[in-house]
Amino acid sequence: MAVHVPMCSLSGLIAGSLIESLRGKPTIEGRLSPMPNTLDAVDHFRQQLINHPMYNAINTLPALHIYMQHHVFAVWDFMTLLKRLQNDLTQVSVPWIPKPHPDFVRFINEIVLGEESDEDGQGGYLSHFELYLASMEESGADTGPITTLIAHVQNGGNPLEQLWQLKVPDSVYQFVQTSLSLAQSSTTHEVCSAFFYGREDIIPDMFRTIVKELSINAKMERFLYYLNRHIEVDSEQHGPLAQQLLTQLIGGDQTKYQEAQDAAIRALKARLNLWDGVLADIKATAALH
Repeated sequence: MAVHVPMCSLSGLIAGSLIESLRGKPTIEGRLSPMPNTLDAVDHFRQQLINHPMYNAINTLPALHIYMQHHVFAVWDFMTLLKRLQNDLTQVSVPWIPKPHPDFVRFINEIVLGEESDEDGQGGYLSHFELYLASMEESGADTGPITTLIAHVQNGGNPLEQLWQLKVPDSVYQFVQTSLSLAQSSTTHEVCSAFFYGREDIIPDMFRTIVKELSINAKMERFLYYLNRHIEVDSEQHGPLAQQLLTQLIGGDQTKYQEAQDAAIRALKARLNLWDGVLADIKATAALH
């Protein structure tokens, strides 16, 4: 599907305003943090992510499609981390019994409500993953690999095996593998740390400054809506909730501090590798034309 997007707008969007705006954001040291003794290590990788050269490379519609076609797998496996936290901290089995920390239950259920069944901007409700998928379809990006993966998982298949068969970029495979490993094998506070620092803390900064430029492109309404919703709910609601939850899960335990830091860094490194893959794919595609 051909979509006309002014290249000067996209170039200014990513190469200019996004980078400069993100560079001006406060570091973790400037915000309340669950891990006051481990900020420098986490912030080092956060700043690498904010200043990644990938943003400068997204200056054409094909480049934006490449970004979306990689990033959609991260949008999908986000819910894996959230569902692990829901399993740990709320009662989801039958018969129901109350959990010992109702504040934890409230935090998680608030986040799940928005992420899994948010307002879709058209009078209905969709998960944020489904909103992203709709925005890809609207812009003309290829949704084949991700929809094939979802169908495979719905039929009981192993997601990593299917990703291998789909021959997705190695950076995508490694990112999903990291998320699944964290969700399946890590402690609750480690999963929460990866969820907060690797997702809720960084996502609004990566999305906020693209809204103005995208709003002028008539064929990008769903992507614009997706971005606006993430900026609103992650920065104002879900991010603070995840931060409060992590603070309470860690308490004053120094061992948990270290484990939470390690999980946060692991998640941020996986995102850096994903962005490296996007950049490499954009450069390789551009070299062919």
